[in-house]
Amino acid sequence: MSFYSYKNAHSDTCPGVVNGNILSGLNQRVCVQVKNVYDSCMQQEQLDDQRITIENIVPVLPGPDCLGNSGRPCACDCDGNRCNCECPPASIPITHDEAVQNAENNPGPLPRPYGAWTFESCRSSTTAGRISNLTVERMTDRPQFARVRCTVDVPLDVLFLDQRCQEWMGQTVIKVNKDILLCIPDDSIIPFTLESLVSAICVSGTYIGNCTFDITVCVTVVLKVLAEVDILIPTYGFCQVPPCEEFAENVCDEFFSLPLFPQSSCALESVGEATSNAGSGTASSATGGCYACGPVNPVRPNHVRQCSNCGTTCSGSSTLCPRCGSAMTNLN
Repeated sequence: MSFYSYKNAHSDTCPGVVNGNILSGLNQRVCVQVKNVYDSCMQQEQLDDQRITIENIVPVLPGPDCLGNSGRPCACDCDGNRCNCECPPASIPITHDEAVQNAENNPGPLPRPYGAWTFESCRSSTTAGRISNLTVERMTDRPQFARVRCTVDVPLDVLFLDQRCQEWMGQTVIKVNKDILLCIPDDSIIPFTLESLVSAICVSGTYIGNCTFDITVCVTVVLKVLAEVDILIPTYGFCQVPPCEEFAENVCDEFFSLPLFPQSSCALESVGEATSNAGSGTASSATGGCYACGPVNPVRPNHVRQCSNCGTTCSGSSTLCPRCGSAMTNLN
């Protein structure tokens, strides 16, 4: 089973929501090595009439194992002359690396681009942008802040058709200039660095010849100020990794995981709510309130008790909790 299997839903040794006191169980301090994010910002913009020249052009051919699957390479398990192939769905865009793989494995001669080209689409090929021309100028009037100027390279995969309707893919890079303010940490032995997270998708494009397109592209750039640091954090100790659970159609498991006896919704109602509702008719004092231990006699002052362990509330003079046996104390 996994950390998040319903069989581990109430385990204190697996990742998940902490019930009760969040400090209970913190038993050690651990030093971890992480990238600390000192500051980060995001800019999204539409870039019109961006001229790009593509290179590394490769034909988008069907994979050798699954013909006609929009060029996606397929994983095949062969035994003798029988093969079972699993092909990714055609709705997932093919990558440039996959197109190169198909072209290298193609048994026949490769085509060459012919005639006029027609733009189809483009999108970023990776989420890691490359930063160049970086300058950081600290602000005298705003301590800890600096003017950060740089150029962020966003790599793109461009898909297009030739005049014979053969699909092709090429690569290019668009450059996005940034001039922003960021909070910069003080000088230290371990220096800070700047990293970028990028994503882009094309809205339209036009071929103008000589492997060049004019495109309109939507670009998201996230800049982060980072440093590799050792941080001391409180922990609940090491995870206890559960054994893997083999997939099976165990239709009874969810039913067997239900509680044996029905739970009373009255357990969620507090004494204050019951007494305040008594005058409104929802739980009248003539018929008694509805508490964690079930219907009770009309509530009278100094006769409501609460369990010191599980919080069960009951009217009467009992000194022991009817649910867990712990001592009952007066609420009034």
